[in-house]
Amino acid sequence: MKIVEVKAYPTSFPLPKGGPKLGIGQAVKRDAVMVKITTEDGISGWGEAHHGRAHTAVARLIETTLRQLLLGQDALDTTGLWARMYKYQLASHGMGAGASLAMSGIDMALWDIRGKAAGWPLYRLLGGARRAIPAYAGGVALGYQEPSALLAEMAPHMAAGYRAVKLRVGDTVAADISRMEATRKAYPDADILTDANIGYTIEDVRRVMPAMDALAIGWLEEPFPAYDHHLYRQAAGYGRTPLAAGENHFTRYEFNRVLEDGVIRIWQGDLSKSGGITECLRIAAMGSAFKIPFHPHSSMTGVNQAASIHLLAAIDNGGYFEADISTANKFRDEMCSTPWSIRPDGTVLPNDTPGIGVEVDEDWLRAHPAIEGPGYV
Repeated sequence: MKIVEVKAYPTSFPLPKGGPKLGIGQAVKRDAVMVKITTEDGISGWGEAHHGRAHTAVARLIETTLRQLLLGQDALDTTGLWARMYKYQLASHGMGAGASLAMSGIDMALWDIRGKAAGWPLYRLLGGARRAIPAYAGGVALGYQEPSALLAEMAPHMAAGYRAVKLRVGDTVAADISRMEATRKAYPDADILTDANIGYTIEDVRRVMPAMDALAIGWLEEPFPAYDHHLYRQAAGYGRTPLAAGENHFTRYEFNRVLEDGVIRIWQGDLSKSGGITECLRIAAMGSAFKIPFHPHSSMTGVNQAASIHLLAAIDNGGYFEADISTANKFRDEMCSTPWSIRPDGTVLPNDTPGIGVEVDEDWLRAHPAIEGPGYV
């Protein structure tokens, strides 16, 4: 089943009213890179490569260098093609994180092809079952705002069934604590998770951790950039709340350092960033050997989100699905068919059609070309 075409679509849509304010800034648009791979048999697979705040550059890498490494190769050889791309573009003189993003979208599309060729949904192809996966209300939502406004945004989602929610922290410590306290008061039995989006200093963590411990916060995600290993080690001594990270760690080789450090106990690799489905299976297996749970970070589109649910249904240390509850995500609601839906018990199910189970509208992609510039200001 030879590959005859590799196409990348960098795509964007603006947020005219502004998105939520997070530790990385105010959202002004959303970007993504969609990857389509076609075989000589006429089977096409779709994947998402994370934009990396440089979506046109990631798309060009896919359509030039990586495309040339893939044309004429066997689309079903996911392990071999991953190794080929790694050897010639990432391991030596490559583009580092950019190559990992690009490879991730390609690998996801190849797994979509494998599922369609076999007539199996991805979870079954990966050795899993169609079982319920717990979800938390998160994504690009629930940003910095007054507690009353935050609870108002949260309320319909909790009413829909969610039993876990992720708050954005990294504002001022006092404001973060007030939002966490208001959420715990309103939802005493909920699993409350937090994400700092690298917005904290080590002093902030020292001050906020006692409150997180007292409020039984489920985790503190990415207080610092991925490579500040010494800060993660220091922060781990300030309280009991587990540290979480992984969406900005690329390939199993970077997770190996995380494993050696032994202080990040919640792993959050992203199928569109960390090396694709092939690599996230390896990363999850590494964690499983040390009883470390794997809660994949969700990317921009319904394709990544649906694929993440499939992977969670097929690994033995899977945790939460990160459900993007943002009100205006056209990549979830318009670009593709329904990727998932929340059930009254706060869980989601993997799609049951061949492959990832999400159809992508190419006309929509052509109507929404890339918008240059930063996505957060």
